[in-house]
Amino acid sequence: MKLKIAVLFGGNSTEHEISIISAIQAMGYINRDKYDVIPVYITKNSDYYVGEFIDKIEEYTHIPDLLKKSTKVVWIKDGDKVSLVRYPMKKFGNNVISDIDIAFPIVHGTNVEDGVLQGFLQTLGLPVVGCDVLSSAVGMNKYVMKTVLKDNGIPVLDCLCFTWKDYEDSEALINKIEAKLSYPVIVKPVNLGSSIGISKAKNQEELKEALDTAFEFAKRVLVEPAITNLKEINCSVLGDYESAQASECEEPVNASDILSFEDKYMKGGKGAKGAKTGGSKGMASLSRKIPADISSETREQIRTMAVEAFKCLECSGVSRIDFMIDMDTNKIYLNEINTIPGSLSFYLWEPLGMKYEELLEKMIQIALKQDRENHKVVFSFETNVLEGVKLGGGSKTGSKM
Repeated sequence: MKLKIAVLFGGNSTEHEISIISAIQAMGYINRDKYDVIPVYITKNSDYYVGEFIDKIEEYTHIPDLLKKSTKVVWIKDGDKVSLVRYPMKKFGNNVISDIDIAFPIVHGTNVEDGVLQGFLQTLGLPVVGCDVLSSAVGMNKYVMKTVLKDNGIPVLDCLCFTWKDYEDSEALINKIEAKLSYPVIVKPVNLGSSIGISKAKNQEELKEALDTAFEFAKRVLVEPAITNLKEINCSVLGDYESAQASECEEPVNASDILSFEDKYMKGGKGAKGAKTGGSKGMASLSRKIPADISSETREQIRTMAVEAFKCLECSGVSRIDFMIDMDTNKIYLNEINTIPGSLSFYLWEPLGMKYEELLEKMIQIALKQDRENHKVVFSFETNVLEGVKLGGGSKTGSKM
């Protein structure tokens, strides 16, 4: 009997559209001989929809029309069974759309990639492909990620972190930055991806504009020194806390100082070889050098560091880790981790002989392995602690405990 995999995508995120591209692209490569794939679209209002057109990229040119011919669903857990159920329910007939065995979130950004969705799926008891709540949350928060990696000896750039409250006195905040960092600096939202809200500032006027931009997208903002003679290198990692392996390294080719949203998704080549869907290919369309133009020694340093960081953050499935090389000093810094990377970074595995189908299968098998391990852990047990309890503190139910 085939396992039923719910592939979830979309969500209340600034990277909503990129998630749609990544997910529909991936669904074309999941082994249909082993799995029944149920595409589950999450709207920007966090409603769930299924239907025969949900996995068609061309339908997303006008989403309201797509939703009219699709079915809104809710998740129902009944014992050990998890199902997608029509909502609102019909008075007569079967309302169960499908039972679900595995959840495969292919989502990007806040409210979905940051552990929120993973936590919801975990409460249902479903095996979840990819990172769990902790690694998703830490990976999304750039400041927390830096502190964890730094504490484990993995090199990251120093940074300052500020909140909306701090920015109420923007002059004092800018003075703090200038007292500790020299221009140029990079300003970025602490918890967004796809280069959204990120700016480079070479002077005080540009810093003010960069802070204004970043605070439009996040309540917390990170400021760090900018590397002026920079080479960016990305590497993907596949595995879990026990065993992980690194992909080939890539060198993005961007048209500006910062790899922008447009560089990542709106420009570039023809996309994945043999792609089964039309339109944009997400991160697969980015102009890049594969393998990266680096020495074999630097390549192995980055690949080793990527695996160390992946395990340190307790990641699972596939992630992409982005590095920066200061070409003036030859120092390597870990920039950030993408716990659900665009296009699942399949293009970084193909040069090592791993096809997209195999990458997806390995991710699914890792999730099933972790689910088996979770069943060996005691999360709750029977107790009589509630017998005879009476609550006090002014309660009408009885005396103090």
